[in-house]
Amino acid sequence: MSTEVFDTLIRQALVIDGSGNKGIKQDVGILHNQILAIGNLEHCSAKEIIDGHGLVLAPGFIDVHTHDDLEVIRNPDMLAKVSQGVTTVVVGNCGISASPYQLDAPPPDPINLLGKKAEFQFAQLNDYIEQLSQNKPNVNVVALVGHTALRAQVMQDLSKPASTNEIKQMTSLLISALEQGAKGFSTGLAYKNAKAAPSEEVECLAKELKSFGAIYTTHLRTEFDGIVDALDEAFSLGKTVDSPVVISHLKCAGKQNWGRSKEVISFVENAQKSQPIACDCYPYHASSSTLDLNQVTDDFEIFITWSDKEPSMAGKTLAVIADTWQISLMEAAKRLMPAGAVYHGMNEKDVENFIQFPMSMIGSDGLPCDPHPHPRLWGSFSRVLSHFTRDRKLLSLEQAIHKMTGLTATNFELEQRGFIREGYFADLVLFDAKTIKDNATFSQPFECSTGIKYLWVSGQLTYKEKEGVMTNVHSRAGQFLKHR
Repeated sequence: MSTEVFDTLIRQALVIDGSGNKGIKQDVGILHNQILAIGNLEHCSAKEIIDGHGLVLAPGFIDVHTHDDLEVIRNPDMLAKVSQGVTTVVVGNCGISASPYQLDAPPPDPINLLGKKAEFQFAQLNDYIEQLSQNKPNVNVVALVGHTALRAQVMQDLSKPASTNEIKQMTSLLISALEQGAKGFSTGLAYKNAKAAPSEEVECLAKELKSFGAIYTTHLRTEFDGIVDALDEAFSLGKTVDSPVVISHLKCAGKQNWGRSKEVISFVENAQKSQPIACDCYPYHASSSTLDLNQVTDDFEIFITWSDKEPSMAGKTLAVIADTWQISLMEAAKRLMPAGAVYHGMNEKDVENFIQFPMSMIGSDGLPCDPHPHPRLWGSFSRVLSHFTRDRKLLSLEQAIHKMTGLTATNFELEQRGFIREGYFADLVLFDAKTIKDNATFSQPFECSTGIKYLWVSGQLTYKEKEGVMTNVHSRAGQFLKHR
């Protein structure tokens, strides 16, 4: 081994491999796009040697829940993600996906969260993959097919259940995407343009997943009072179609549900005894989406991030807007729509419980098109490592990294990623556990994290923090990760 020459040699970092096991101080050698060797490599040479003393080397973080479908094309540098250690994003969540989707009409709510009409040009997943290969983003991309995106293409009236013929058309679109490498199928049954879909409609589509070994992810029909029934609907569907289920952004929403996290977790744990179930969560007590009249309340703050009809009101709370116009909250919300909002509608203790749940993965659920986004877009992963791990000590460093890497790679069957192992792809992040910090806030959301020293995607140095200045290294190596 003494004659081995690496492209990059990272010396004496605390290697936390993504498995949840205790970290070990050792060397890691990268050649081309792979991790070639791990251990004592002091006699080896390399084109570049990185001193890892006092730093942690982890697998690149996997953002299991994003809406970056079009962002990876329009903004392939993906600074919001790489600056917090993310090397792979999962797109197509909550029933909305940029592919397969092509309509000669403005995208309906909530597909409009992804981008403008002209950006949706991908009638097939292969079209999307081809565009990605041309734009070459800084992060790898895993794709789900959105239920609402399918509905919008074949249905004239989204407020009704799909007809037999419409289900047949949707099924054809879904099968084509799965054949072309989609990882699974997602729903967003809480949204108005999917709410009318009965379980039977979703089941007819999801039954195609088993033959592809694909997964079902769902933004539940409700995260409010009826969350247990909504979970039961998702679990029953998973059993019926015999596919793994992933619950998106598990939470207890609405003031009346504060304190129910242990009940919800217990319900999930019980169901896990008889079927494969996973979930993701984000490390904040506020959610973000389109403005929903069903969520208008004075129980907590609602911050308006954008409004098509009243753009000057963006950046104000709904309460301030209503007071300015001297009308009720509901009247103000109706006047603003379509619009986006951040809802401060969760209890911090519930958030902590979901973060600590051993089976929860970490996802940002950020909205890159939002002119004033939730800080989770730029800060989720560094927040877990700083606030919940170092400061609150709710997780060990090994547990936190497992939730961001190995657990997700296992649940989503990401081959040779998510762990630091010889022969695996060199998606790696080197960070300072003592100084890592999320700097994005609700008032200043566009802030890079501090403490991410180096990040590699498939062995290519993609991002580094140098002398306090964030430097994006333009050697984009991200690729589309097909489901096999």
